[in-house]
Amino acid sequence: MKTSFHSGRIRSRGSMRRGPRLVAIGGGTGLSTLLRGIKEHTSNITAVVTVADDGGSSGRLRREMGVLPPGDIRNCLVALADAEPLMQRLFQYRFGEDGPPGLAGHNFGNLFIATMCEITGDFELAIKESSRVLAVRGQVLPSTLSQVTLVAELEDGTTVQGESNVSKSKSRIRRVRLVPEDALPLPDTLQAIGEADMIILGPGSLYTSVLPNLIVRGVPEAIRESHAPRVYVCNVMTQPGETDDFTASDHVKAILSHAGHGIMDYVIVNTGDIPGELLGKYRQEGAVPVIPDIERVEALGIKVIQGDFISKTDVVRHDPRKLASAIVGML
Repeated sequence: MKTSFHSGRIRSRGSMRRGPRLVAIGGGTGLSTLLRGIKEHTSNITAVVTVADDGGSSGRLRREMGVLPPGDIRNCLVALADAEPLMQRLFQYRFGEDGPPGLAGHNFGNLFIATMCEITGDFELAIKESSRVLAVRGQVLPSTLSQVTLVAELEDGTTVQGESNVSKSKSRIRRVRLVPEDALPLPDTLQAIGEADMIILGPGSLYTSVLPNLIVRGVPEAIRESHAPRVYVCNVMTQPGETDDFTASDHVKAILSHAGHGIMDYVIVNTGDIPGELLGKYRQEGAVPVIPDIERVEALGIKVIQGDFISKTDVVRHDPRKLASAIVGML
């Protein structure tokens, strides 16, 4: 029995290594949710993750140690990990605000990556070594190795600097950009995009997770030149201060205006019902379901994949398995 089980696992891993080559671009909890689902179908995954974060534990490490913010990177590493559950819990452990001086509020995984960067002297290498520790399927790449700041131009004419401030904007966001504007992607990112069988944008905060990757010089051009299907996973809920009153087509238009037409072929839109008690909870926070205005999306020349893609839990977010099944089904 042991031999049969072991052989089955070897065959399974072998088939995963021969799975489709997927590139997923984004950040935050949205991208890690997607990765947890698609890693069950293929090991050929490249996650391209934003490094514009300047808040919380990541922001503190960025200011105090000069490292790129590790938080979104950490979430994606854990999502793709094959390590024991205890190791995953360790990387996600956060010290309480009343914790040891200097450690309060920090996440252990963030500290680990930052320390690995200090030891290796290279953030990209630090991620690769952390990936080995967690037995990660595929690879996780920062969108750039430059220390970038996210800047938003608002419709009221004001300018907001810093990812944490952009997400709290009081006026509708007109456009976002990176400073410096000449930040470049990793060669591995461009290679992965060029070799991909599918490119996935999102899900995640539109202006602070998805778009910061698509305004890195060379990335949108590489995506537009790809012959692979390009899929955008639209958010389920609006985000207060960032996408108030946004419909699905508003999300799409924002991406097209920043990254150009040809950046996506399909949009995955949730049309499943959201429990009333959850809707009430989110409305108190200023968030409502993203209206699936399918005809307006299709009028932009983009095909819509609609369905029930949400998880039935105490939060409204995509279900990893449902989302992965829809994406792999398209291939």
